[in-house]
Amino acid sequence: MQGQDLALFARIAMALVAQRGALFPWVPVALGAGIGGYFCWSVEPSLGLQAGIGALALVAGGLALWAGPAVSPLFWALTLIASGEVLAAGRAHWVAAPVLQYRYYGPVQGRVIAIDRSGSDAVRLTLDRVVLDDHARDETPARIRVSLHGDQHWHSPGAGEVVILTAHLSPPSGPAEPGGFDFQRHAWFQRIGGVGYTRTPVLLLEPRRSGLPLVAARLALSARVQAALPGETGAFAAALMTGDRSGIGQDVLRDLRRANLAHLLAISGLHMGLVAGFVFASIRVLLALVPAIGLRVPAKKIAALAALTVAAGYLALSGGNVATERAFVMVAVVLLAVVFDRRALSLRAVAVAAIVVLLLRPESLLSPGFQMSFAATTALVFVFGRLRDAGWMAGRGFWRPVLAVCLSSAVAGAATAPFAAAHFNQIAVLGLPANLLSVPLMGVLVMPAAVLAALLMPLGAEAPVLWLMGLGLDWILGVAHVVAARDDAVRMVISPDWVVLPVFASGALLLILWRGRFNWAGLAPVALALLLWARTDRPDLLIAENGALAGVMTDKGRALSKEKGSSFVAEIWLENDGDPAQQPIAATRWPDATPVQALSGKRAAESAGCGPDIWLVSSEVIDKELPCRVFDPAKLRGTGAVAVYFGGDGGKEKAPRIVTARQLAGDRPWTSYKSQ
Repeated sequence: MQGQDLALFARIAMALVAQRGALFPWVPVALGAGIGGYFCWSVEPSLGLQAGIGALALVAGGLALWAGPAVSPLFWALTLIASGEVLAAGRAHWVAAPVLQYRYYGPVQGRVIAIDRSGSDAVRLTLDRVVLDDHARDETPARIRVSLHGDQHWHSPGAGEVVILTAHLSPPSGPAEPGGFDFQRHAWFQRIGGVGYTRTPVLLLEPRRSGLPLVAARLALSARVQAALPGETGAFAAALMTGDRSGIGQDVLRDLRRANLAHLLAISGLHMGLVAGFVFASIRVLLALVPAIGLRVPAKKIAALAALTVAAGYLALSGGNVATERAFVMVAVVLLAVVFDRRALSLRAVAVAAIVVLLLRPESLLSPGFQMSFAATTALVFVFGRLRDAGWMAGRGFWRPVLAVCLSSAVAGAATAPFAAAHFNQIAVLGLPANLLSVPLMGVLVMPAAVLAALLMPLGAEAPVLWLMGLGLDWILGVAHVVAARDDAVRMVISPDWVVLPVFASGALLLILWRGRFNWAGLAPVALALLLWARTDRPDLLIAENGALAGVMTDKGRALSKEKGSSFVAEIWLENDGDPAQQPIAATRWPDATPVQALSGKRAAESAGCGPDIWLVSSEVIDKELPCRVFDPAKLRGTGAVAVYFGGDGGKEKAPRIVTARQLAGDRPWTSYKSQ
């Protein structure tokens, strides 16, 4: 037995030695594993435990330097995993800021730092330097987010202005269902400690005097673009040039999503790459037109540095959100590789970009944007690298760019499809043809026109170029509207268990990153992930965290307890079920015979009565003792949203399994408040 163990160890050592020179792309994988491990804790690790994990990283790093090539990769992996855990914990405590401890209604004062739109299509302000009535500074959130409803014609807020309003605020809500998207965690890392709305006018207290010059410039540029291109075309152009999406209506956004073209709105790798590529090519052409200069200077390196400068300006002007930062890092790695005579597009370059993003914002690992962008980039570099090595992309014929566009769209779509389906519960069936009809126009017309318009704006001569840009955007919007209008444009899918994506990603990474025939072993985790996804079991009963909505699974799909109200929660539940029905339709499914009783309003709560086999859900507190299971705001305050699994095993009844949002989220910094 000992000899067999030694032989196995020898084979593993030889396999690791054979990977020398190809292990660097695994660095962000190990770092990400540690970051993901931090977010899996059910209780926040103590300072002593974090110190122990940090010490483990140092010891493992020292052993990696001392050990031979057969063992050192294992120690380096341990070092990176432990470092990722410590990095994520440090980031979580570094961004710590006060969170509202209860619901608040009253005066609010703050400085406008961002303007966008909510899911209800209302203009939404993000404020810092917040002042709340009867709140000390150390109890006041660093930032709040307020949706504007009602008559708001009195003042149109601008970046840097100090405004006052009367608002309803509450702490960021937990997941709509256990294991769902955790807005509390998302808001924590954005330092948003309160969210809400106002139905009263927003008034100007102080005009912008200093600070936030880039935000003000971005919104001013957005207004100028939308004045030249009114309607949805101008809003689309403003989103591409400045990152301001406040003019994009929900109907347009819905159509773009159904056509799998919503990625064109976000300033991500495509846009940053097109801008940098256009500048890079233009500078090289201009230098080549002057042989006296072009033959005496390193034109390619000068063009790369110029493109990098423009990309950095684009990043700053667009607001520098996570997606844009990630895109800039990737573009910067490619351009710097050109400057230092390295291969620009390689898995090492992708790994460097991923490392930088994870070091700056480790929480981005959990975001759909991070997962989808790096999945697409990794797959594209891998596939085109293999084709290049095989000589299939050689030649200069017309077919080469056409094939490259078609192939890149297909590869990127296939790589991102599992992540998009898991996060957004839909597969854009017609996404490939929609992208083939739209993406080339972005590169040939829209983004070059955007760059030229920005250069001509100081001269006031941008109108003709913006008009050309608008023609391209009109075409793209037309494609989105036509595709989205088809009933078969989108296929809804069920939301997978949390383990599915990590298993799928591990298999895909093994398939791409491992050198040698063993990489085909990655197909096993991919197949396992798809099997687990297909066997995902949805809850038989879902209860909203405030008791205002209940959802029971039936043969026709999930039945909802009411046709209006709690629409955001209802939409998420139905999407996670893979159900395309709207809330009013789902409400008609409510069965006549069900052990679930849903009450709404004080009168219903006061007259509530039930038997021992009833599950009673109430939007108001039940003050009396009842023989049934009661889920009212008093109980749900400590549990969050609730999922219940009924069912039997081999024909025998099982005790219902109850899972709560707080149980899965654990006792973490972003969950440690007491709402009232």
